[in-house]
Amino acid sequence: MTPEQSDLIGRLRRVLAEEAVREVAMFGGRSFMVDERIAVSALKSGGLLVRVDADRHEELLDRPGAAQAEMGAGRTMGPGWIEVDAAKITEDAGLSMWVDVALKYNRAVTGTRG
Repeated sequence: MTPEQSDLIGRLRRVLAEEAVREVAMFGGRSFMVDERIAVSALKSGGLLVRVDADRHEELLDRPGAAQAEMGAGRTMGPGWIEVDAAKITEDAGLSMWVDVALKYNRAVTGTRG
């Protein structure tokens, strides 16, 4: 685990403290599952993998530091998966914004309320 990833994991734990979260190792990082669905993942780079509504994918890609998530070798993960550059989530407000987007989508697909 890189220091950047470790720092992000700690920050995500604080941001998600009010949620029923289960942490799982996947995607080369530490994923945070809410209602048994991935919401976000702390990547080794210190970047954030975010699960979003596929209908909002293009709109969200316009935000600073957002890029189409890749599985490696240039293969994309498809609509609904966005990777956010570590430099754009150094401030808690930036991180919280992306976590809020992920939780909104998570609640829509699980039918839970936050």
